[in-house]
Amino acid sequence: MKNMKNKEIAKILIPVLMICIVVGIWFTQNQVDQEKISTSTDSKFPLNVTNVDLEQLKEHELPIIIDFGADECVPCKEMAPVLVTLNKEMQEKAIIQFVDVWKVPEAATAFPVQVIPTQIIINADGTPYMPSDEIASTIQFAMYADRETEEHIFTAHQGGLTENQMRLILADMGVE
Repeated sequence: MKNMKNKEIAKILIPVLMICIVVGIWFTQNQVDQEKISTSTDSKFPLNVTNVDLEQLKEHELPIIIDFGADECVPCKEMAPVLVTLNKEMQEKAIIQFVDVWKVPEAATAFPVQVIPTQIIINADGTPYMPSDEIASTIQFAMYADRETEEHIFTAHQGGLTENQMRLILADMGVE
C-alpha cells in the first residue's frame, strides 16, 4: 500500500519537476537574449533607442544604420551580437542603432518598415545609401522614393545581416 502511494506521488512529482526545469531554462535563456541586445547608454550613440530623430542624427555627418526589429524575433536575436559589437566599435565612425518596434511601434512610422528586421541605411552626407554594384550583387536592397517627386528618400535592407555584410556596407560608405 505504501509502495503504491509512493509510485503515485512519483508519477505526479516527476512531470512537475520537469516542467519547472524547462520553465527555468526558458527564463534563463530569455534573460541572456535580452542582455545580448543591451548596451551601455553612456555612449554618444547608444544602441537601443525608442525614437529616431533622423535630422538630428544626420547633423553628426556619419553613416547611419538603424535596425528596426524586436528582442523576441529570431533573426533579430541573431543580429543582436553584431549590432552590439559594431555599435561599440563604430562610435565616432558610424551610428548603429536598434529600435524594438514591438515595444515602440510608433518609432517606425516614418520609415518603410514592412518586416523585421529592416535596416535603414544613410550616407554621412545625409543622403540615402546607394550600394556599389559589387555590394548590390551580393546584398539585396529596397529603394524608396517620394510618391510625388520620385526623389530617392530611403535605402533599406529587409532581413538579417551578418557582421561581414554590415562591415561591407560600412566600408562601401567610406568607414575604415
